[in-house]
Amino acid sequence: MHPWRETSKTRPMSIFTAENLHLAFGPKPILDAAGFMVSAGERIGVVGPNGTGKSTLFRIIIGAQELDGGRLHFARGVSVGYLPQDILEVGRAPLLQSVLEAVPGKADLETRLTDSEAALHESEDADEQMELAQRIADLHVHLDQFEAEYSEYEAERILMGLGFKTADFRRSLSEFSGGWKMRAALAGLLFKRPDLLLLDEPTNHLDIPSVNWLNEFLLSFRNAIMLISHDGEFLNKQVKRILSFEVEGLRSYPGDYNRYRELRDHEIDVRRAARKNQDAEIRQARHFIRRFRAKASKARQVQSRIKQLEKMEIVEVDHGRQELRFSFPPSERIGKIAVHVENVTQRFGELVLYDGLDAAVSRGDRIALIGYNGAGKTTLLRIMAGDLTPTAGTVECGSNVKLSYYAQHRLDRLDRSRTVLDEVWRVSPSLSQTAVRTICGAFLFSGGDVDKSVSVLSGGELARVSLAQLLVNPGNVLLMDEPTNHLDLLSTEALAETLETFDGTLVFVSHNQAFINRIANKVWDLENGELRVYPGNLADYRYHLSVQEEKENERAERAKSSLEAAPSDADSVPDNKQRHEQRKRINRERTRLERLQREAEDKAAELENRIAKMEARQAELEAKLADPGTYEDPDRYNKLLAEYEEIKGKITELTGRWEHQLKSADKASAKLDRLPTV
Repeated sequence: MHPWRETSKTRPMSIFTAENLHLAFGPKPILDAAGFMVSAGERIGVVGPNGTGKSTLFRIIIGAQELDGGRLHFARGVSVGYLPQDILEVGRAPLLQSVLEAVPGKADLETRLTDSEAALHESEDADEQMELAQRIADLHVHLDQFEAEYSEYEAERILMGLGFKTADFRRSLSEFSGGWKMRAALAGLLFKRPDLLLLDEPTNHLDIPSVNWLNEFLLSFRNAIMLISHDGEFLNKQVKRILSFEVEGLRSYPGDYNRYRELRDHEIDVRRAARKNQDAEIRQARHFIRRFRAKASKARQVQSRIKQLEKMEIVEVDHGRQELRFSFPPSERIGKIAVHVENVTQRFGELVLYDGLDAAVSRGDRIALIGYNGAGKTTLLRIMAGDLTPTAGTVECGSNVKLSYYAQHRLDRLDRSRTVLDEVWRVSPSLSQTAVRTICGAFLFSGGDVDKSVSVLSGGELARVSLAQLLVNPGNVLLMDEPTNHLDLLSTEALAETLETFDGTLVFVSHNQAFINRIANKVWDLENGELRVYPGNLADYRYHLSVQEEKENERAERAKSSLEAAPSDADSVPDNKQRHEQRKRINRERTRLERLQREAEDKAAELENRIAKMEARQAELEAKLADPGTYEDPDRYNKLLAEYEEIKGKITELTGRWEHQLKSADKASAKLDRLPTV
């Protein structure tokens, strides 16, 4: 327990209170006399620009960051769960076991039960036997209660909601990629259900289906939540209060994120007006002092004005908080079709992502490309950008198209030896230095910041440099892969506002719901190597799916009702004919669904075999890379490492496709169950 952390029986409605917190990193203050309270079941969003202290606040609460001053008060027995942005270490336990073990106690109960049963078997004393029998009965009750509250079924439900499959449950955590390890850690926290759940960007490693599931799960979560997210829509659905890192310090606002923005904007307007009046008052006082300083008759009044200025508390306004601001110039007009993807097949060894894929991007489209992890969204963008040559098929750009591509790996390609100014200037050498400085300023690099070395920048700063490079000369067709990664909430919203000024054509991949809903006018859902196109944004896409599902359910119910209500009179020829046609339609649908289920299961089995072979080769490479002798031959080591990284990526892609095939089989099976019996 912290030396500054106390337990308290007071404030029964409060589970956690922070009082007079002080923390600074060198000359930079993070918290200055900050205080707040968290009540049982409260839902709080934590917002502020990158670097202001959001994640640090969570680390303070769990005891991983010491304070310079202040105290934390926890109600007695309060449990805290924390999901950081990055998981550095995981064990090698099987996935399901790791989630079940997130709640301690069961193993101890089982051990005590085994010991008591062994003691009962060996005991010859009647009184002792009675005592042991009662103890065993009590332990069975405790175990039953534990199983009811923390059942294996619940752990499996959470894992499947986050995208895992039953075949994953016995796989070692060490076999999963970083993103899937984060999902496993999140699953353990959700299963444990702590009194206070701290989530730092929980949707970063989730695809849209998993984000939807997490949103619904958290809405039913009854304990307290503190949430950091750069997705405004996700925050709006989850929180009822905002803690915000402002220029005045840590502030609290009632309501969701939209309400916070309204209140804060009004507050800033009021403070700006007050600051304007205060500046006028200061100017008048200084003018009086300068004019009458030499007059003895005015000495008392002059001194009074000087003291008044010294005691005046300056009204702080968000002058120091910059926001990303950039507007696109008009782009050159293109033909009706911007990019045409025709009969594209893409293979990575045994993995087939698409086979004969067709797609067309029309002029003015703003397409959100969505799908499960491993479906091939990034690969399709790379093919369209010319960054990857497809195995087969063609990609053609329309007339007058000038294409730009923002890739996830773009940050790794920045020249770390250059300054920010030089790195942005490098991609547009025809611009003047003044113009490049103006562009850098729009991306929050002003004054001496432009002379910073790229090598010392944070992830968010690197993302802004890369965006500045791209958007300074975007052409008229823009492809963007997860452009909001590493950006804080305000910068994400500002980027969306910026892209709204782009009059060209845009195709982008993002898991940020608010960003998609603001930008997209069309959704491409990449599923099982096929594209389904939906008009509108993500909200419209969900509506289309819900309507489609309702219609399918209604058709099934009507078919079932029609069959049950049909007369059995053999002389009723028209009715019998109608029933016969109805049976034929239902049988055709059953045959179709059985075929889909069988194909999906066969493909899943095939993918599972491929994964097993690759995992075996991965284990061989791990053993070789762990051998000290390998390091003596740098060429061999680099070759083995390259193969290891390639196989690791292929396993991730194959796993994504395998999961999708299982989902497809489950969907077909569910629809089969709803068909009426004939």
